[in-house]
Amino acid sequence: MKVVIQRVSQAKVTVDDKILGQIDQGFCLLVAFADDDTDETLEYMAHKIANMRVFSDADDKMNLAINDVDGKILSISQFTLYADTKHGNRPSFTGAGNFADSSKRYDQFNDLLRGYGLTVETGEFGADMQVSLTNDGPVTILMER
Repeated sequence: MKVVIQRVSQAKVTVDDKILGQIDQGFCLLVAFADDDTDETLEYMAHKIANMRVFSDADDKMNLAINDVDGKILSISQFTLYADTKHGNRPSFTGAGNFADSSKRYDQFNDLLRGYGLTVETGEFGADMQVSLTNDGPVTILMER
């Protein structure tokens, strides 16, 4: 599993000019799954994200978690995080999980985040989505397990 975490002041996702998900302050997550991901993998990643202290406190230090600032999550599925660019100029995506299992894992992962009291907006799994955001900081963190 790979997740790109971007601290944002706003983010939204559209499909066919229709807004599917939109947040103000929080995280925009780009999420990809592999075939060997387990329930434990998803639980670990959800726990780390829900408790990650990257929001500024009163002393302007990154010391607060997303719930501390009433932040929300925009979660976007993105299998291209598994792009292998070692050979040639056309990336290979064979490391990405199969569609059906990854779709289930995506729903499960988002439900785990909601279990931490977080509001989670989503795009549409497998769709051609347009994502716009304002990266706050910028703060961008890559997690892989």
